[in-house]
Amino acid sequence: MQWFGLSLLRRISSLPSLTVPSVTRTCCLHQGVFTGSHICYQSTILGPSCQQRRGVSTALGQHIQDLSGPEQRLLNKLYEGLIGGQRASLAESITLVETQHPRKKELAQVLLQRVLAHRREQESRNGGKPVAFRVGLSGPPGAGKSSFIEVVGKMLTARGHKVSVLAVDPSSCTTGGSLLGDKTRMTELSRDMNAFIRPSPASGTLGGVTRTTNEAIVLCEGAGYDIVLVETVGVGQSEFAVADMVDMFVLLIPPAGGDELQGIKRGIIERADLVVVTKSDGDLVVPARRIQTEYTSALKLLRRQSKSWNPKVVRASSHTSEGIPEVWAKMESYRDAMLASGELQGRRRAQQKVWMWSLIQENVLLHFQNHPSVRDALPHLEARVTTGAISPGLAADLLLKAFSSS
Repeated sequence: MQWFGLSLLRRISSLPSLTVPSVTRTCCLHQGVFTGSHICYQSTILGPSCQQRRGVSTALGQHIQDLSGPEQRLLNKLYEGLIGGQRASLAESITLVETQHPRKKELAQVLLQRVLAHRREQESRNGGKPVAFRVGLSGPPGAGKSSFIEVVGKMLTARGHKVSVLAVDPSSCTTGGSLLGDKTRMTELSRDMNAFIRPSPASGTLGGVTRTTNEAIVLCEGAGYDIVLVETVGVGQSEFAVADMVDMFVLLIPPAGGDELQGIKRGIIERADLVVVTKSDGDLVVPARRIQTEYTSALKLLRRQSKSWNPKVVRASSHTSEGIPEVWAKMESYRDAMLASGELQGRRRAQQKVWMWSLIQENVLLHFQNHPSVRDALPHLEARVTTGAISPGLAADLLLKAFSSS
């Protein structure tokens, strides 16, 4: 599917450029306030004379239609509640971002632009440095991710931090449903007023995160949460999409997490900035020490991702809290080193480009599937592929030709 999407992007990029008709409707962004039938923000995207900068303002004007009165009031209420730190407004804003309704998706983008402008203002007051620290946590099923997050989260809120947890649960491949049980495991943290836990179904997306997780992170930061923890589903060795949306990627492995060869295997271990051997208590202390030694040796054979940081392997126990302060100390050391070198800011800029192209690929594929010529030819070609009359590659080329020729 990924190859097919890239092929589709290449085919579309070779088509003649489309001319976008000019739009004369004023769409000024000013002071983060909605006025009349026009949309206004404070933003660096558009200057004070937005009609003179038609490149971006025209696209934005076409993407967002004039807001009605109830829509303006809804977005104002959500924005004011969000930056005021109200958890209910944050939850409602994430629901708006996650929706598939076309009009509500447009409203979500308006809200996100206002939150991004607010975040840029905060970062400028912070000397250009990010105001929040994003940490992604992944690992195989049963590694103790939810228990680890609750212990770490309680420790951080006790130290004065505001912690948000975006927990992505696996969805059924047959019904599409999701248990959303991660929040159930975090009973104490869910009652903490300085913590926010949002479970979301993976809905079949590869890599253990949803397509809107990146936008949910932005909303959490706008609500004043300075620590954002993203817990993914139990993923395989190569499914690490969460690493492309966080500042630090932490891999949790149980004491029986495989031998040294397993650690050397390329894949998810290459993206880890910190490896935590969990459940290091009781009879599992000795196996945990052995795994720590083996993975420490294995990481030395992998190419370094950063000039400022060498990945570390530590042990911790969520049951006894042993090693938890040391794990957070390693995370703080990583953040300080990456901020000092400027790599963290550079990583965030690169991640935004990655997710832009990821969403483009997803939406182009959806547009392709809904194209009339493709829908007409698809049943016949699918039938011929299933009977072996033609190869899947030829069927894909014929569909692409039908798409691009009409």
